[in-house]
Amino acid sequence: MKAMVLKAPGGLDNIELRDLPDPGQPGKGQVRVRIHASSLNFHDLLVANGGIPTEDGRLLLSDGAGVVEAVGEGVSEFKPGDHVVSTFFPHWLSGPAFAAVGHFGHTPGDGIDGFACQYVVRDTQAFTLAPRGWSHAEAATITTAGLTAWRALVGDGQLKAGDTILTLGTGGVSIAALQIGKLMGARVIVTSSSNDKLERARQLGADATINYREHPEWSEQVRELTQGKGVDHVIELGGPGTLGQSIRAVRVGGHISLIGVLTGRQGDVPTALLMAKQVRLQGLIVGTRLQQQEYVKALELSAVRPVIDRSFPLDGLAEAFRLQEAGGHFGKISVEW
Repeated sequence: MKAMVLKAPGGLDNIELRDLPDPGQPGKGQVRVRIHASSLNFHDLLVANGGIPTEDGRLLLSDGAGVVEAVGEGVSEFKPGDHVVSTFFPHWLSGPAFAAVGHFGHTPGDGIDGFACQYVVRDTQAFTLAPRGWSHAEAATITTAGLTAWRALVGDGQLKAGDTILTLGTGGVSIAALQIGKLMGARVIVTSSSNDKLERARQLGADATINYREHPEWSEQVRELTQGKGVDHVIELGGPGTLGQSIRAVRVGGHISLIGVLTGRQGDVPTALLMAKQVRLQGLIVGTRLQQQEYVKALELSAVRPVIDRSFPLDGLAEAFRLQEAGGHFGKISVEW
């Protein structure tokens, strides 16, 4: 089978197309899946560019969507022909986080081989059903970006109609958060450095937008838009470079989901303000298999479809990562084969 692997020590020039042995037929509790699509995430880019070291010859990509070709003994959840999408933490089925989901030792495309290949044989918990009627490329956006936004807002944030959400940027997580927010009856504010992207966000239903280059102290604009109260939820993707502004922008007793570290891994945090505002600041990494199943159910009952900026063939994976690295995309970048 064809597969895209990463040669040590990493770097986009060290991604290569290889012919690998077919994985064969599924054993007990396993499924064989023909993979058709994936989507790129910041975590995938860190593995590919060597920012996160991994084994020589690692198959890349944590997201995978395709069709079940065969099931092993004892499998009743899936049948041949089912459209499925991968899980980010295949060993985290439900319940609160535990030590093994604090790192990526079991995550496809990092600690174990990913989905940049034609066929896989995995345990059933490595997949859930995909939303009915979705393309494989659309389904592949669920595993990481979509589920992260769903957990942040619905699982941990307990989002309700009438809440106000602030989401930073217009990448995959932010656009998913915008769509989930509108689905749940929330008001959504979006930030970006591009007025063109902000216009696209408004077309998707954003209630207000802020260009953070034009307004470096953008928390002031957020507070004006909320009559001085602040937002109920912040989807914080910048990290230390934006966290102070997010704390100023959130309401007293509000919720900040710390998801990304695009501005660095450490920095100053206004802890006195965090304490005074009694803010719930929560770090999170994607979510459980059960949360993914709940997210899929919600998507099937809605008209929401993910936003895919551009699609590449499997052997164009390095080029896809370069587009992601440049930051010019809106929503998700997909790979299809």
